[in-house]
Amino acid sequence: EFIDSYYFNQVEDIRFNSTVGKYVGYTELGLKNAETWNKGSVLARELGELERVCKRNAAIYYSNVL
Repeated sequence: EFIDSYYFNQVEDIRFNSTVGKYVGYTELGLKNAETWNKGSVLARELGELERVCKRNAAIYYSNVL
């Protein structure tokens, strides 16, 4: 599971969660940004990073933990 969170003044505004597959907002500003980011190229870039980094290296990371 890949989680990318954005904070402002120690409050989580928005989070990308690979299980959900999109950005989720937690504040008023975060909700607006999540809606915008989910429609644009920001979501495509995040999903690309998920494929490029996380899924390719998941087995390596898992074996190191064990």
